[in-house]
Amino acid sequence: MDVELRHLRCLVAIVEEGTFTDAALALGVSQAAVSRNLASLERALGVRLLRRTSREVTPTAAGTRVVAHARRVLAEVDDLVHEAASGRAGLRIGYAWSALGRHTLAFQRRWAEAHPATDLHLIRHNTGTGGLAEGACELAVVRRPPDERRFDSAIVGLERRLAAVAADDPLAGRDAVRLADLTGRTLVVDRRTGTTTPELWPPGARPAFEETYDVDDWLTAIAGGRRIGVTAESTAHQYPRPGVTYLPVLDAEPVVVRLAWWRDDPHPAAQQVVELLTALYRAE
Repeated sequence: MDVELRHLRCLVAIVEEGTFTDAALALGVSQAAVSRNLASLERALGVRLLRRTSREVTPTAAGTRVVAHARRVLAEVDDLVHEAASGRAGLRIGYAWSALGRHTLAFQRRWAEAHPATDLHLIRHNTGTGGLAEGACELAVVRRPPDERRFDSAIVGLERRLAAVAADDPLAGRDAVRLADLTGRTLVVDRRTGTTTPELWPPGARPAFEETYDVDDWLTAIAGGRRIGVTAESTAHQYPRPGVTYLPVLDAEPVVVRLAWWRDDPHPAAQQVVELLTALYRAE
């Protein structure tokens, strides 16, 4: 039995909507059709994809992998339809939080000049892979090493680490800070995408950590004066905020910026993007 697009759309809808009933509503089909499509897909692949209880539906380990591939396939089909209708190719590059910082605009302009037939779309997707694993993009800018079993990547540049403090914080009047200056404070971090971890500080001298899930929430917490942050330099360029001051952290290792793509499905434009981004970072 062949795998069909309707089978993949059904699986993704069930996972995203959470129930067979909601998936059927989202797809505009009957619940019985959803069940049949899922059963057909599981038979075709020879694996169980979903774990069902009376209260929830969750993907199995195999299901998680298949869902990621399904999202990519469906996104590529949608792109194919769009490109066929428009006569233009498209390239989606995902990122979490801060894109390319000061280089974002230059990258967009230079790409458009060098590749006028390929529309570039930068997509903010606040996950560890910047939307790559979720099928939201073909390439992603990441600041943490991706899973080497699934993704290839290339280092395109380095960024300083900056402390983010309220504009009236005692540290805000300095030209720079050190990690020890942040001990005893509470740092707001995004553990899914961020590069700030307790390991930046020696044991016994680590600040407290409080989790957030969005850059706007992060900035709001810092501007309020009771929290601080440590982030890549790109954040300061992408998100200047009244009430927040950014300061270089002199003794912190720089943040490594990578371009990532699927190991088993490298995008043909990956090397061109790597070369352009590397040139932009080297020109700093």
